[in-house]
Amino acid sequence: MKSTVKPILASFSLLTSIAMAAQPTPASSPSTAGGHAPLPGQPTNLQQLKEMDGVISWKTLAKIEQKQQGDKVIPVFDKQITDLNNKVVKLQGFMLPLDMNEKQSHFILSSTPPTCAYHLPGGPDSIIEVKATKPVKFTYEPIIITGKLTLLKDDPMGMFYRVVEASASSK
Repeated sequence: MKSTVKPILASFSLLTSIAMAAQPTPASSPSTAGGHAPLPGQPTNLQQLKEMDGVISWKTLAKIEQKQQGDKVIPVFDKQITDLNNKVVKLQGFMLPLDMNEKQSHFILSSTPPTCAYHLPGGPDSIIEVKATKPVKFTYEPIIITGKLTLLKDDPMGMFYRVVEASASSK
């Protein structure tokens, strides 16, 4: 399956700015980490995800060694991660929209909330491409999704993870 993330991520900042423009803007809000103002409508107190039973931890997903192979960086996944390949899993994170709709069928799930419309909030071990079977309503709050996790070893965009057949889950 060829990834469509490269052209999508290239326009991430524009789409995020447009998609968030309709959100209510906080009255005077201080800058967040890195000196960037928060996205419009985003709470200024950045949330941290709590570990949850039955939900794959981002600490687990970060157990990757990155090896240089020519001009590419190839992930070497820990056995704990490889055991999850092509399995249905539950994941928690923050939604990064990839289009301008209120509901998203294709989005990025991140371990940290976005703080700036011009930057992804982390590296490839802290973001997951998600393709949902039924659109998921955008929110700044953490969401839980269930879907089939696929490990990506040579994704053209440098992504390490993709979840397909995803759906929103209750906590």
